[in-house]
Amino acid sequence: MVAPRQNAFRSIGGATPCPAGWLVLPARLAGVTVVAEEAFVLKTLQEVLDYRPKFDFAAINIPFGYPERPQGPYRLCDQQARQLVGWPRMVNLHPVPSRPALFAKSRKEALLLEPWLTKNDFRHFRWMKEAAIEIQPFHSRSVYSGNSALSFQHMNGDESLTTSPYHEEGRLQRLELIRKNLPGVDDVITRVPPTGAGQVHMYEAASMLWTARRASGRAISRLPMDPEWDEGGIRIELVR
Repeated sequence: MVAPRQNAFRSIGGATPCPAGWLVLPARLAGVTVVAEEAFVLKTLQEVLDYRPKFDFAAINIPFGYPERPQGPYRLCDQQARQLVGWPRMVNLHPVPSRPALFAKSRKEALLLEPWLTKNDFRHFRWMKEAAIEIQPFHSRSVYSGNSALSFQHMNGDESLTTSPYHEEGRLQRLELIRKNLPGVDDVITRVPPTGAGQVHMYEAASMLWTARRASGRAISRLPMDPEWDEGGIRIELVR
């Protein structure tokens, strides 16, 4: 009997929140070559995690692991990441609420638990809630929590970016980093974004694809180095 032939490539993916749900950028990894496929939008994080063919490695631009009790706006990994990327890119690392605040019945109730919450923080709750529900300990073998600011900094030779992704100069700088580090992916992400996503989301998904590629080679850097877990067994970290 002939043994089944193994695929010559691995499936990797980068995903980021967008107005319509989650923008996903899939790719095939053959050796060191990344061949990106057409980006698409899925409505829920569950659909991202259940996508077939299954991603061997994926990075998602959302926090995993939420404190069970209010303890301030930033987890240890967020504090270290903010210090690493510096000003002004630290604004990309959003505050992370505790589970009780995240699932509070009203904003008023959430603010009683976490008085530091702002209107902008509440805008991210819809995606954080999905992550808090859907991410399970077994996902840690192939799905990683990343942040676009960390990924772009690593792509830039560990030099922090001072430009904004919402300005032309910042878009061009990020596109050049993608072109340099992920040749060919730039052609995919400069196409018209899927309905419900914007150009900035395409770039963010590409930065997560970079992190997924690093994960496939066991080359990721973890923040913090000493592991922490929440009470559900989810590793509280950011990778790059």
